[in-house]
Amino acid sequence: MKGQLGTMLARHAAVGRLEWIGLRSARKLDVAVVENADMTETGLIGDHAPAGKRAVTLIQFEHLPVIAALANKAVVAPAQLRRNLVISGINLMAFRKTLVQIGDVVLRIEGPCPPCSRIETALGPGGYNAVRGHGGWYASVHRPGTIRLQDGVTPYREADS
Repeated sequence: MKGQLGTMLARHAAVGRLEWIGLRSARKLDVAVVENADMTETGLIGDHAPAGKRAVTLIQFEHLPVIAALANKAVVAPAQLRRNLVISGINLMAFRKTLVQIGDVVLRIEGPCPPCSRIETALGPGGYNAVRGHGGWYASVHRPGTIRLQDGVTPYREADS
């Protein structure tokens, strides 16, 4: 995209940061919190997510207090939302249908991730609606590698590799 809009879409105020990593070994099992994780072309090693467009799930750190307020909770922990990665400092929505680099990994942000079927169990009545619009994003793996807590999150450009 060229012109003023393209220029604005390519700019970010800051570099983002990977704040949290969670692996779900099976659909209904607890989320294991880890400090680093390896990713193959099909997704995070140790996670049950399907390969393809929904291989990895991400959520915006800044949305956690919003979800907590809408669910009438003091705090909502990332594990309750069952996403893989929590990202701070950069707007994930700005990456829709584009590439983002986290550590060695490059993901393609594919689309919005609706609340999971277990969210009312985790947050109580109204939890599903509290997460709607704030449920994060699902992504496919463009380039596998390793991610670590505190890794930077930036737009990926082919020339960067």
